[in-house]
Amino acid sequence: MKSEKSFQRYKTTKMEFGGTPGVTALIFMLPIIVYTINLACGKESCSITRLPKFPSFSYFFDMEATCIFFGWLAFQVVLSLLPVGQVIPGQLLNSGKRLMYRCNGSIIYDFFVGHELNPRIGSLDLKIFFELRPGLIGWIMLNFVFVLKAYQDTGTLPPALAMVTAFQTLYIADILYFESHFLTTMDIMHDGFGYMLAFGDLVWVPFLYCLQTRYLLEHPRDLTWYAMCGIALLNFVGYYIFRSSNSEKNEFRKNPHDPKFDNYETIPTASGKKLLVSGWWGMVRKPNYLGDLCMALAWSLPCGLNAIPYFYPVYFLIFLVHRERRDSIECYKKYGSSWDRYCQRVKYKIFPYIY
Repeated sequence: MKSEKSFQRYKTTKMEFGGTPGVTALIFMLPIIVYTINLACGKESCSITRLPKFPSFSYFFDMEATCIFFGWLAFQVVLSLLPVGQVIPGQLLNSGKRLMYRCNGSIIYDFFVGHELNPRIGSLDLKIFFELRPGLIGWIMLNFVFVLKAYQDTGTLPPALAMVTAFQTLYIADILYFESHFLTTMDIMHDGFGYMLAFGDLVWVPFLYCLQTRYLLEHPRDLTWYAMCGIALLNFVGYYIFRSSNSEKNEFRKNPHDPKFDNYETIPTASGKKLLVSGWWGMVRKPNYLGDLCMALAWSLPCGLNAIPYFYPVYFLIFLVHRERRDSIECYKKYGSSWDRYCQRVKYKIFPYIY
C-alpha cells in the first residue's frame, strides 16, 4: 500500500535473521510458536513438557470473535485519525527520498523485514498505528478481560493478577503518553514495515505478552505481603530506570545545550551531533533495556517457577541483545570512529559489569 508520502528503505544488500532461508522458516514458525504456547498452557495444566493436541480447524475460527477483532481494529483507526494532539516531526530517515524501482532479488526477505520504510494511507501512518495501537492496547484489554473473569468466578480480585495487570497497564500507558519519543526508535528509523512488524504487532504482542496474567487467572497463587512488596519494588526500579534513561536521551537529543547537561561529558561526531557519556548513558549503552528486563522479570515472578510465564523475559532478553547489536552496527555507520570511542568509554552494553 503506497502513497506519495511513502518512502522505501535503501535497497537490500545485507541480510539479517539468517537471510532468505532464516526468514522463510520464521514466517512459518512464529505462528506455530504462538499457537503451541497458548495451547500448552491451559486451566488443567501449564507445562512446556505437555505437547498440545491441536483441535480441528473450526476451533480456530469464530465469526463473532472475527467481527469483534476487525471492529476493534476499525475503532483504533478512527481514534488515530482524530485531529487532536501535537504534530511532532520525526527524525531524518535513512532513505531521505522515495526510491522508484521494481527489481528485487530478495522478495521473501523483504516481505519479512519490509521494503517500505513508512507506508501511509492518507494521513494514517501504518507503522506507527500498528506499533502503538491495536497490539499494545489489545494486550491490556486482554488483561482487563482476565481480571473481570477472575472477579466473576470468585467475587474478588486476585492480588497477584491485579498487581501484574497494574504493572503492565502502567508500562503501556507510559509508551502511549510519550508517543513522540517512539519516533526516534530503530523500528521507525531503520526497519521496514513487513511481516515481522505486522505479525509482531497484531499477534505476537497481544497473545504472548499476556501469558503471565492468563496463567494467574487459570492458576491463582497466594503471595505473601513481603513477596508482593519485593516484586513491586523490582518493577518500579525497572520502570524508573526505563523512564528516566529514555527521558534523559530524548531531552538531550532535543536540546543538548540545556543547562541541565552542562556537567555531562559528551563525544563529538562528524555529523555535528554529540554522544552522551554521562548519566544513565555513561553506565551502560542501553540502560532503557535494563529497565525493560527488570520489569519483565517482575511480571513473571508472581507465577512461581512454572516455565511458560517466563517466556516473555527470556524472549525479551534474546530480542534486546540482538537489537543492541543491530543498533550498534547502525551507530557505527552513522558515527564512525566516534562510536568506537564511545564503546571504549562505555564498555557494558546492558548489564553493568556483566554484559
